[in-house]
Parts: sequence; C-alpha cells; structure tokens
Amino acid sequence: MDRKSIIILVISFVLLVSWFPIMNKVYPPKPLPTTTNALATVTNQFERGATPPALANATTPPAPRVAAFATPAGAKEEVQVLTNENARYTFTSYGGGLKLVELAKYPETVGCHSKLKVNKLASLNTAAPQPVLTWSGGEASVGDGIFALSANSGVVRAEKQLTNGLYLTKEFRLGSNYLLHATARLENRSAQPIALPSQAWNVGTATPMGPLDNEQFVGLFWHDGSRDTHLEKGWFDNKRFGGCVPGTPRTEYTSGSNKIVWAAVQNQFFTLALMPATPALELTAYTVDLPPPSAEVLAENPRALAKPVGIQVSLVYGPTNLAPSQILETQFNIYAGPKQNRTLEIIDAQLHNNIHNVMDYGGFFGWFAQALLWAMNGLYLLVPSYAFAIIAITVILKLLFWPLTQAQTRSMKRMQELQPQIKALQEKYKDDPAKQQKKMMEFWKENKINPLGGCLPMLLQLPIFFGFFKMVRTAIELRGARFLWACDLSKSDTLFLIPGLNFPFNPLPLLMGATMLWQARLSPASPGMDPVQQKIMKYMPLMFLFILYDYSAGLTLYWTVQNLLTIAQMKLIRAKETAAVKTPVTAPAPRRKH
Repeated sequence: MDRKSIIILVISFVLLVSWFPIMNKVYPPKPLPTTTNALATVTNQFERGATPPALANATTPPAPRVAAFATPAGAKEEVQVLTNENARYTFTSYGGGLKLVELAKYPETVGCHSKLKVNKLASLNTAAPQPVLTWSGGEASVGDGIFALSANSGVVRAEKQLTNGLYLTKEFRLGSNYLLHATARLENRSAQPIALPSQAWNVGTATPMGPLDNEQFVGLFWHDGSRDTHLEKGWFDNKRFGGCVPGTPRTEYTSGSNKIVWAAVQNQFFTLALMPATPALELTAYTVDLPPPSAEVLAENPRALAKPVGIQVSLVYGPTNLAPSQILETQFNIYAGPKQNRTLEIIDAQLHNNIHNVMDYGGFFGWFAQALLWAMNGLYLLVPSYAFAIIAITVILKLLFWPLTQAQTRSMKRMQELQPQIKALQEKYKDDPAKQQKKMMEFWKENKINPLGGCLPMLLQLPIFFGFFKMVRTAIELRGARFLWACDLSKSDTLFLIPGLNFPFNPLPLLMGATMLWQARLSPASPGMDPVQQKIMKYMPLMFLFILYDYSAGLTLYWTVQNLLTIAQMKLIRAKETAAVKTPVTAPAPRRKH
C-alpha cells in the first residue's frame, strides 16, 4: 500500500474507536419505562429473520404472564438433581420446575485474555427469576409457589394443592441428546366444576453466557408449523439508524399466532426449547433484569455486562373447564443444549417438528451456510484445526472461481484499454441518453465485451460470503477454536484493550482492511467512472472494516485469506501479460533458393 492508503486506514481506525463514545454522548440511552399500561400485541405473521412491525396498544385483555410469587419468610428451598453424560439438571421447590441446566461438555467462558475464572460450566436459565415450566392460571394461583419436591428412580416430581381445589403435578425424566421429558397434570379434586381462564407455562429465560457474552445474541425463537420467528435483544432495545442511535426500549411482546409448535430462549450458541405435545395459542415475552456481576469482575473486565438483561418467554393456552375428578394432562419435551446442527436434526427426525430451524440459517443463504458447515466439519476430520479448515475452504473456493476471476480481470483490463473510445461515444451522444445507450451496446458487441463481466464473479461469490456470515454466527464448533493469537474463532481476536478508551485492538480486521485496500489499488478502474467515484470505490473497503471490526475472527480470517489469494492471482495474471509483451516475436527464417 502507498502512504496515503496507510494514513486513511489509521484515520478510519481512530474514527472507529471514537464512534460509539461520541454517539452515546450525543444520544444518551433512554431508560426502560417503569410501568406498562397494556401489553403490546402483534397480529400479523412475519417471515423468519424479518423485523417485526411496530407494536400497538392491546385492545383485548393481556395474555397471562408467569408472575413472580412471594415465598413466605423462612421458607427453605429444596432442590433435586438429575445428571447424565451431557448435563446436570437442578429442580427447585420454588415454582416446582427446572431451575438450572449445566452443560457438562462446555465451559461458560473460553479462556482467552479474560481474567474471569473458566472452570464454570455453560448453563441455561441462569439466574432467571422463574424456573422452566412454572404455571400461571389467572385466579387459580399457586399461592406461595412452594411445591413438594421428590425424586424416585430417575424421576423428579413436583406437587402442590392450589387454592381453588386444583392439584398440580409435574414429572421430569431424562432423555437422550440433551432432551428432558416432562408431564404436567391439573386435577380437579373439588366437588364443583372449575372454569380455568387462559393459562401460561414458562418456557425459560434467555440469558447471556457469562458477563463477557454478546448480549445482542440473546433472544427468542418460535415455530408455528410453517413459519419461524426470531427476535433478538436488539428488537427490544429498539435502536434507530442501524442500531447507532438509542430509541425507546420495548419491554413486552406477544405473538399473533394461534398455533405455537415450540418456543425457545437462546444466546449465541445454546438454546432451551419447550416443545409441547399440544400446540399453544400464543407466546408472550418480556424483559427481566438479571443479577449484575460482582464489583471485582467489573473492575477486572471493563467490557463486562454491568446490567445484564434477560428475556422471559411463556406459552399461553386458552380457557377450559374441568369437571370434578377430571385431569388435564400436557406432555412436554425440553431441549437444553448446544445449537448443534447434527444433534438438532436427530431430534427433528424423532419429533418431526422442525426444531433444527432454531439454528436460524435463514432464507436463501441458509443452504450455503449448511453446506459450508458440512464442509468445515468434514475438513476438520482430515486436519484437526478449524482455522486450517476455514483456510482450506477458502482455497478450494478460490480455485473453483479462478476462471471467473481471471475472466473478470481481463475484461476490466480490456475495457480500460477502450476507455478513449468509450469517452468519445459518451461525449458525442451526451444530449441523447437513449441513443448513447444504444451506441454503447453496439460498441460492446463489436468488441466482444460483456459490460457485466466485471461484476458477475463478485455477484456469484456473495451467497458464499453471506453463507459464511450465517455459519460463523451459529457454529458452536468454532467456540474455543484457536489460530495464532486468536483463541476463540467465534469471537473477535482481541489482543488487548486500548488504555483509557477500553476499546479492543483486533489485528485480523485491520489485516482484512489493509488487504482490501491493496486489492482495490490493484484492480483496474471501471470505464466511464468519474474520478471522484473511483476514489470513493477505492476506499469503500473501509466500510467493511467498520462493520466487521468486532465480529468473529473466523469470518475475518476467511475474508483476509480470500483477499490475499485474489491479490496473488492478479499479480500472477499481470506477470504473465508482462512476460508475453517482453518476449520478442521471432520471424521465420527465409527459405533458400535452390
């Protein structure tokens, strides 16, 4: 790179460092509202990955939520534990549900440059206000919320006599592949019929995976049999202009579906999904405050979440009547584990409910994401390093696209050679755009040049890039995978925080930006483009540096290697052309006359 490019790269990095502190000072975050008069409702369906429409005030009574219960003073919590090779499940007498799931094969924090202790296990429903499968039925309350808890032959049972004659029993037993099977029974033990209003079952609470986790991945996911809906914390934050300017936060959400096949709470790599045998009528979700980290953790980790927020989700069922001695029984399957595609596909084959969609590959690019994940795992079996697997995929893709890239470079070079004729045509017919266009098309045809030849290879590679973007975002295989100084390819390759700014220094995105500038400098300018536009396009790669600076090292590794291979290809093509020009053409020797 020349000196100007280096200066611009440094200036861009300084702007990147100062952008968010400046925006937070100009647009300070708005606090969450202290009260809510009505539950907002969404009545229209929307596609997976789409942003939900703005919520309006509810005109119908709000759906029931699983509210916190007040335990009597001095009441002692009882717990029961079920354990297998995958997880440790802790059940509580407070609410009679699943309090915590600890995953035996995954640490809470990957040991990079963090000062946090890394001996804790990854967990789900961590520090949540309510256990999984807490029940609420309007006036048919659970009173003090204390259940009788017992365990026998690998089954945990929670029982309670409710205030109106109902008797609630929940049973939990272990399954395979991170599954837990639950049965809930409501029995009318009174002598009178009981009219039950709308009821809610708690799915769980989406929580960050430790104080250094990216809370923007915290969210909920649900499936209605045909469509998926995914909401992340950013929707509740309600920031404007691409998340740069704070707005008024949303605190509640209600689905508009009348059929919820399953619902899940999740963070980036782990999920807790509740799959009822009988679909629910709708889903409610609302934000809850979680316990903050200790002062010691905050002092040693400036980027730790000082005020973590969770999203609690409930499934809602409609009113029903129970005759004396009648029992209402509901079966649930609970998945609490990693968002691992092969494991979720096994469960989907058993339950036929599309639970693997919780991977959220999404739309058209989902196919490319799954293919890249399959290829990465396959290459990992040959070379046990996910970093080298990513590099190998990049090399293979570059070889596949080599002819197209070579044709692109030659096409752009040929168009650059014809620049004087192009400018002459544009000047001659500048007052007649239609005729100018016609003459230009004739000119391309006459010279056997495709004007789209320079863009086609780039367009063909875009689905692969977005597939990589999706794959890296959800591939738990990359969590803790190392490469050189990067100790976790699923996160940014932060070496240290810049003193005084608490801003991360990430080498890989800077290398990516430098190689993109280098590549732009080597690329021939597009014909007919204004000089100012050429300069803008030359430094456009810095926009990607800004967007991807704090993204995962796996994606920036792919893009950096891709840039280096493209630069090598361009230099190789130029070297061959230079050698061809320098090679003298030898005239044939004259024939002797006999």
